[in-house]
Amino acid sequence: MAVDPVLCSAADSLLVVIDIQPCLAEAMPEEERESMIGNTAMLLQAASELDIPMILTEQYPQGLGTTTPELLGFLPQNTSPLPKTGFSCFCAEGFKSVLADSRCSQVIVTGQETHVCVLQTAFDFLHQGYQVFVVEDAVCSRNPEHKIYALERMRQAGAVVTCGESVLFEWLRDASHPKFKSLAQLIR
Repeated sequence: MAVDPVLCSAADSLLVVIDIQPCLAEAMPEEERESMIGNTAMLLQAASELDIPMILTEQYPQGLGTTTPELLGFLPQNTSPLPKTGFSCFCAEGFKSVLADSRCSQVIVTGQETHVCVLQTAFDFLHQGYQVFVVEDAVCSRNPEHKIYALERMRQAGAVVTCGESVLFEWLRDASHPKFKSLAQLIR
């Protein structure tokens, strides 16, 4: 079966969760923050159920703290967030080897801030030839206008801007999927 290049494929995806740490999240607009955390949690649960590899990063955790606790519970065993100080995830030690091990061609990106770490990471993925899906309702910036501008830049550069629910249903592809009923509960 041929895969449509504009749809996410569970077999080809890697979920990348960027810097969702309480110290940073508290500076985000409340509605955007809740959307980012909720949709990222949904995608982490789905990725875990579907055996989709994932990478989490933390921006300078010594000063900004670790990943938001409600997300850590969805990580598979032996998965730990990668610390970084550079804005792109490609700066995190071990990131490139985890990426290579995943053998993915598509990356699904969530996190903060859209106009800094998300944007620079997306551009690095695009430069490396990956198909990038930025989950609009799972990214945020302190200033909502910065998010809008960053999403437009990423779209112009070739990234697909989508939503968490679309990613979930593209991963499933069909209501006959054995995990459909359990995963569809995540959006209710």
